[in-house]
Amino acid sequence: MSALVLAGAGVSVGDVATVARQARKVEIGPDVIGKLDKARKVLDQAAASGQQIYGLNTGLGANLGTSVEGDASAFQRQLLQGRSGAVGETLPVEAVRATMVARASMLSAGGSGLSPMVFVALVDALNAGVHPVMPSLGSIGAGDLVLMTALARLLIGEGEADYQGRRMPATKALMMARLAPISLAPKDGLSLINASAVSAGSGALAITDALSALAQQQQAGALTMEGFGANRTILDPRLQMARPAAGQQEAAKALHDLLARDEMPAPTTIQDPLSIRCMPSIHGALIEAIGQAKSAVEIELNAAADNPLVIGDDELVMSTGNFHTAALSLAFETLGLAIAQCAAASVARFIQLTGSGRNGLTKYLSPIGGASAGFVPLQKTATSILAAIRHKANPVMLDFLPVSEGVEDHATQSPLAVSKCAGMIALWRRLIAFELMAAAQAVDLREGLTLAPRTGAIYAAVRAHVSMLKDDRPLGNDAEVLHAMLADGAWRGAAAVSKETE
Repeated sequence: MSALVLAGAGVSVGDVATVARQARKVEIGPDVIGKLDKARKVLDQAAASGQQIYGLNTGLGANLGTSVEGDASAFQRQLLQGRSGAVGETLPVEAVRATMVARASMLSAGGSGLSPMVFVALVDALNAGVHPVMPSLGSIGAGDLVLMTALARLLIGEGEADYQGRRMPATKALMMARLAPISLAPKDGLSLINASAVSAGSGALAITDALSALAQQQQAGALTMEGFGANRTILDPRLQMARPAAGQQEAAKALHDLLARDEMPAPTTIQDPLSIRCMPSIHGALIEAIGQAKSAVEIELNAAADNPLVIGDDELVMSTGNFHTAALSLAFETLGLAIAQCAAASVARFIQLTGSGRNGLTKYLSPIGGASAGFVPLQKTATSILAAIRHKANPVMLDFLPVSEGVEDHATQSPLAVSKCAGMIALWRRLIAFELMAAAQAVDLREGLTLAPRTGAIYAAVRAHVSMLKDDRPLGNDAEVLHAMLADGAWRGAAAVSKETE
C-alpha cells in the first residue's frame, strides 16, 4: 500500500481508516514544510509587533485578559498540563491513530503557525507506532482540546504511551522508537490541541464502518426477499424515477443487482410488508445520511480550523470559531437516526420471517414444528438490541452548559455524537446477522428454490459458518459467530456487494 501524502488537501475518510487500521505510512508533501515555515514566521512577526495573540501571549478561556510573559516554552507546557483533564476508558489504538492522522492532515493546511519540527515529530510518532494513552471523556465539541492534550504531552515526553502493544511512560516509548521529545515554541502547544481531531478521526472510522454495514444490510435484505418470496417489481427503475427521493435509486439498483438472474421468478404476493416493500426508500435515506456525514468529516480533515488562524498569504493572525463543529455533530445525529430506521426495518423483516408462517414458510422457521421454538426466541433479543439502538439515537448535540465563566457558552457534543453513532453501527451488525440467519433458513425451507448468483453467494457465506436449524439449539451462539464474521472483515458474502457500495 502506498503511503498517504499529506499536502494540505485531498485526505479522505478511507485514507484515515487505512492509516488507523492497516498501519499505512504517512509522508509529508513537498510543499508542506515551506507552508508551515511561512505561517510560523507570520505568527512570530505578529507577536513581535505587540499584537495580542490568543494562547501565545494571552491566557486561555476565562484567562483571555491575562498577559503571558517570560518563558514561552514553559507556558506551553503549563497550558498542556492545566488542560489534561480527560478521564474514563482510554480510546482504542485505532481511534488514537485516526486522531493523529486527522490532526496531521489539518495542520498540513498551514493555518496553525505550528513549528515545522513539531509537525514532523507528530508524523514520525504516528509512523513509528507510538500512540498516546488518551482517555475518552472530556470534550464537549468546542474543539477536542482536553482530549488532545494527551497527544501533545506525548511529543514532549510526558504522560503515557502505547507502543508495540505495551503501555509505558512516553519518554520510554519515544526512546524505544528512536525518537526524541521536542520543545515547544510559542503557541505550539495550543496548535496541537485546539482542534476537533478526535471527532474527525473517529468520525472517519464510523463512516467506513457504516458503509460496510450498509453493504451487508443490502445483502441481508436481498436474501430475505428470496426466502420470503417477495415481489421484486418494487425494484423497477421506473418506480424509483417516479419519486427520486434521496439515495432511493441507488439503493434499489443495489438490491436489483443482487437479485439479478436470467429469469425472474413470479411474485407470490401483490404487496409485501413495508419493511420489504420500502427497502429502497429506507436504505436510500441511509445512503444520503452517510454521504452527508462523509462530506462533513472530509471538510474537517482538510481544513485549517485553528484559533487563532494564521493567514500566510495576507500575513495576518486572526481569532476564529472555526474549531466549532455544529455541522459535523448534526451530520452524525442524522446518520444515527437513519441507522436506527434501517435497523428497525431489519428487525421487522426478521419478525416477518420468524413469525407464525407467511408466504408458505413454516411457523417460527422450524422444520419439525410441534413444540419447537425455532427462531422465535431471537425476536426478544432482536427487540432488545433495537431498543439499545433507539436509545443511542436520541440527540445529544443540544446538551451543554456554559463553562469557563461563560466564555464557552455553546458546544456541539460532536465526540459524543460520533461515539454513540459508532455504537449503533456495532449493534446494527448484530441485527444484520439475525436477518441473514433467518433469511438463509427461509431459503432452506423453500425446497427447489433457485437463487440468483449473488444471493447464492450470500447464502453460501451464511452456511459456511451457521448450519440449517433442524432441532432447537442455542441460536445465540450461531448469531455470535456470524456477527464476528461481519464485524472483523472475514465475511465472504462481500463478493456479492454491488459496486455502488464498495
